[in-house]
Amino acid sequence: MDEVTAVDVLADGFERVRGSVERVLDGLTQRQLAHRVGGTANSIAWLVWHLTRVQDDHVAEVAGTEQVWTAGGWAGRFDLPLPNGDTGYGHDSGEVAAVVAPADLLLGYHRAVHERTAAYVRGLGPEDLARVVDESWDPPVTLAVRLLSVVEDDLQHVGQAAFARGVLPGD
Repeated sequence: MDEVTAVDVLADGFERVRGSVERVLDGLTQRQLAHRVGGTANSIAWLVWHLTRVQDDHVAEVAGTEQVWTAGGWAGRFDLPLPNGDTGYGHDSGEVAAVVAPADLLLGYHRAVHERTAAYVRGLGPEDLARVVDESWDPPVTLAVRLLSVVEDDLQHVGQAAFARGVLPGD
């Protein structure tokens, strides 16, 4: 049996995010995607867009590449009234409401980001994972810790989206 590496675990984590995003979006209308539990919670559309934007932003930063959001033309396809560099961090209620998109667009962007993330992660070795990518924290953040934090954040947000899907009002 082959040894499981830290890269294998990270790759599996991102694959779990991808599968969860696909399940949560399956069959939802744009109206359902925009629904906000209690009228103010983050919508499913916003949650999936945000978790994908964070993954795109953070992986592009550590990989030294342009974000899929701009390089792949996704910013133009979404045509949101937000700056291109916006990832959703700190959004107020109005900004959350502005993120409206159909499931196929959200899924297409997420798949494109996932493909780029998976290719990047598969190319990493143990020495890469130990590289410090952010010295503003104590202790400094390694690539392994940054990637794991993205998986954690993504799984929390897709879990929130799954909850929101589960309590959608009937038609």
